[in-house]
Amino acid sequence: MRRVITLTVQNSSGVLNRITGMLSKRGFNIESITVGASESEGISKMTIVVDMLNDKCAEQLTKQLHKQIDVLKVDDITESKIVARELALIKVGTNNTSRAEIQSIIEPFRARVLDVSKNSLIIEVTGKPDKVDALIELLTPYGLKDLSRTGVTAFRRGQQKHIQDLKTLSV
Repeated sequence: MRRVITLTVQNSSGVLNRITGMLSKRGFNIESITVGASESEGISKMTIVVDMLNDKCAEQLTKQLHKQIDVLKVDDITESKIVARELALIKVGTNNTSRAEIQSIIEPFRARVLDVSKNSLIIEVTGKPDKVDALIELLTPYGLKDLSRTGVTAFRRGQQKHIQDLKTLSV
């Protein structure tokens, strides 16, 4: 089962290494991880996507993450209504005849061409991971020369309560 977990952490040296090391030691495979500055100085946000066997593993993981130094908040947002996005840069082989075809393929995805050269195009696409996957699949027959994906970044929509907050309110 795929889980999306967000972390709020101190922006200090070694935080990412400690968290990925802990996940590795416990046998969790990280499908994607993104880290970046937040709205508060000295604080970063992480989004981790991991594949787990069951909900008990997810609960154990969140408990272990809470114990990490520099982790301020852990939130498993898998069951929530979320906004999740990924960015991909795709370099595709082209010639004079395929450029127009590729342009018509990427248009419905709201992707855009960032660079044009004699034998290739670099395309940028953002969206849900399945949208990125679908575009990559459609471009593959043209010859993928290079591909780079950021991984998923996500958070809850609107004013949803955190599950932990709801558990505390019901006690």
